[in-house]
Amino acid sequence: METAPSFDELDPSVQEQLDIKTFQGKFDVKDFIGAVSDKLISNSKTGSGPFNPVPFIRTFEGTVDKLIALRKDVQAKSEQMEKSVKVAEREYTRKMSDLNKGFEAVGQSFSGMENKMSEVGRTAVRIGEQLESVHLQRQRAQAAHDLINYYIQFSRGDTSDLDVLRKQSGKEGRQELATVLRRLSAVAKEVDLPTAEQTREAIDKYCEKFEKDMLNLFDRCYRKEDPKMMHHCAQTLQDFNGGASCVQIYVNQHDFFINRVRQVTSFNADSELWKTLNDPDSTPPRTEKGLQELFKEIRTTVGEEAQIVQVVFPNPPLVMQVFLQRVFAQSIQEYMEQLLNKGSSLSTLAFLRILQLVHIQVSNLVEDLKEYELTTSTPRSPTEVAELRRSIIGLAPSTTTTSFVTVSLSSMLETAMEELFVPYTEGMRYLERESKSLGELYMGYLSRFARYHEKTSKGKGSMFDRMVNQLSAAAATSSNNSGATSSSASAQAAAALMKFSGLTTSAEKIQEKPGDDPVREEDGLLGLDAAEQMLKWHAEAVGRCVVLSPSNDVPKNAFALSRVLAETIGTNYAEVALDTAFTRLETADPKVEPSLQALGVLRLVDFICHLWQQYVSTALLPLASSSVTVRREMVIFNNQAVSRIEGAANALMNRLVDSIIAWLSSQLVKQKKNEFKPRNDELSFVNTEPCEACCTMLAKVRDAAKQNLSGKNLEIFLTEIGVSFNTLLLEHLKKFSVNANGGLILAKDLKSYQDLFATFSCPALPERFEFICQLGKIFLIEPEILKSYINESALARIELHLLRPYLAQRSDWQTFEKGFDGQSDAVSVDGGVGVGAGVTGFGGVVETKGFRDRLGMSRLSTMMREMDGLHIGDAVGSNLAGGFSFSNRFGG
Repeated sequence: METAPSFDELDPSVQEQLDIKTFQGKFDVKDFIGAVSDKLISNSKTGSGPFNPVPFIRTFEGTVDKLIALRKDVQAKSEQMEKSVKVAEREYTRKMSDLNKGFEAVGQSFSGMENKMSEVGRTAVRIGEQLESVHLQRQRAQAAHDLINYYIQFSRGDTSDLDVLRKQSGKEGRQELATVLRRLSAVAKEVDLPTAEQTREAIDKYCEKFEKDMLNLFDRCYRKEDPKMMHHCAQTLQDFNGGASCVQIYVNQHDFFINRVRQVTSFNADSELWKTLNDPDSTPPRTEKGLQELFKEIRTTVGEEAQIVQVVFPNPPLVMQVFLQRVFAQSIQEYMEQLLNKGSSLSTLAFLRILQLVHIQVSNLVEDLKEYELTTSTPRSPTEVAELRRSIIGLAPSTTTTSFVTVSLSSMLETAMEELFVPYTEGMRYLERESKSLGELYMGYLSRFARYHEKTSKGKGSMFDRMVNQLSAAAATSSNNSGATSSSASAQAAAALMKFSGLTTSAEKIQEKPGDDPVREEDGLLGLDAAEQMLKWHAEAVGRCVVLSPSNDVPKNAFALSRVLAETIGTNYAEVALDTAFTRLETADPKVEPSLQALGVLRLVDFICHLWQQYVSTALLPLASSSVTVRREMVIFNNQAVSRIEGAANALMNRLVDSIIAWLSSQLVKQKKNEFKPRNDELSFVNTEPCEACCTMLAKVRDAAKQNLSGKNLEIFLTEIGVSFNTLLLEHLKKFSVNANGGLILAKDLKSYQDLFATFSCPALPERFEFICQLGKIFLIEPEILKSYINESALARIELHLLRPYLAQRSDWQTFEKGFDGQSDAVSVDGGVGVGAGVTGFGGVVETKGFRDRLGMSRLSTMMREMDGLHIGDAVGSNLAGGFSFSNRFGG
């Protein structure tokens, strides 16, 4: 058997694959086998004989031997490297241990050094503090020595050293001189020597001269526009006396205050505003050209001055506040007074509109100016700031030691704006003007309306007189109870309305002048347009109230203005119209068909009150939400005002019902005595004249009521008409004799009434008129079945003796009266026939209990009272009182 070939005997390509580098990195067994046998496969394919495996076997044996040798070499190298690594690790561990010990020793050394340095530092600090204390003492001693030396020089009249500082030492010398003079002034006030007075005067004169020189220098630098020297002067003067004089010169000589001169003649540039300002129907102006130009210039000037002040003065916030105070106190206030004076010359409304316009514009200006809040470059104590402000505005220095709080620019602007409007809004001034304006507008607008109704309601105790007397009483309450709160404010509003509207008591009524235009019928008519106009004017006044009144006073002032509105639209407008309509009904001729115009008045009053209540609910009550007490009083007052109008409306409706019923009664009286006893040849199948007249009138009432009333008010009114007329018919049927032919005529009349009242759509009426129609049929029924008819119809509920007056009107009643009264039925309790307990029936005849039970136990009057429960009077009190109501009420 042949031995495996050696490595050198293998093919070079195989030797290359058996190199150690082949197995480093990524190694694939299939690729390795393929590479070793690749050449052997090629040689095998070139041979012509059968496959010879010997070359493959020998090659693979040599390869395996070489691989085993390689594995042994690699393993030996790995073991050698592991031994080397272990040795290196032991050496590394030893070195690291030695290094850690070295670092610990160094750290301990540094800690010790740090402790020693801390001790040295503390010692150095103590030495430094001592040195600083000694230095301060030395400085004080030196300053005291210098001050004594300067004081002695002043006492001798020698100021050469100070002159050197003032003239030759430049900026530093002037600043030092300012400090020295300030201290000398303080020392001079404390020295008590024989020559101290003369020395003090000399020091004061020198201080004045120094201040004057510095101010002149500041002025020259101001004109040369040299901000650095201006800053030096301002800083020096601040060190000298606080710098108040410097700030005054800067503000007083500013071109804005020197060149800006405004006159009233400039108002002509905005002539369109002044033409429409006095018109209450025009939109209130929001700006005025002159004021707009002024505020535009203020915004520009302040923006520029904020930059200059920041550079020049060491205390820019205070200087900025002084400048803005001057702007408000001089420029804005002067122009505002000119505007208000011209507005006041036109009317109270023009004055208030100008006041609101200025307030809105100033508020916008203040918000814009708040952006210029500056910071102080040189810190100052609150006391110094306060004293500087006092000196600038010309007050004496404060002698107290109370600490002051520095006011921010925003707070100063708010205060300046408040002071601007205090003369016009303080106390009751604004509310009186607003009430005066509303009074003038309302009374001017309602003057012809008031003249018309005053002329119509000249009767003693008219609603117009009562309205004036109520306002007079409220005004008297205002003068007697001037210390009250919200009620006093309301009474003062009434007093203002009396004062400025021209109203007088009934004894002082202004007579119509011959030159006045005669009033017409349409002048006295109510109108929704008029109510909307008054509410529109009032809404504008309330809007001004919110803008011009302090937030705490808005509920109280809104309540006072709501009383002015209530007195006008309620008392002076709605109630006056109701009273006039009532008076017309009272004085109308009862023989003439009553006018139904009162229903139109009720309709308009309902609409006006609804509009008014909606306005109060949406516009006024929310303004009083911050004050529970004022809101409750406002709700109570407005509900009382509405209830008062409802009472007047109920009185008018009562009077109208009485007039209608009186006229219907007068028509029924015209019924001919024998109209229901016609002969056969006189029989007619048309309604009688009284019936035609009543039906025509009732149809007019129905149509007018449905046109002007609605809901419960309509039902109550028509029900009262129907019930009252039903009562008239019951009495009317007792007065006329009726034969068989007349019964047909009567039944036709009653049927006409029933059909007419069915169109009233009132639930209480059909039963009543069905009953009266059945009552009318007793004149048509044959005597033999009359009692049976009564027992089986609605008449069975009525006692027979109550039906007797109607039965007695039958023309044939005398022929069967005795037989009708004599018939009786008796049902015994045990089921037999017997006579029950008798009661008096018609004409004193004894009636059995069984017959009475069948007819019903109620009296006719009782039945009527039960039906009268549907009357307006019984439902809501006396007659129609409380029956007429408006759709809304104010919620508490």
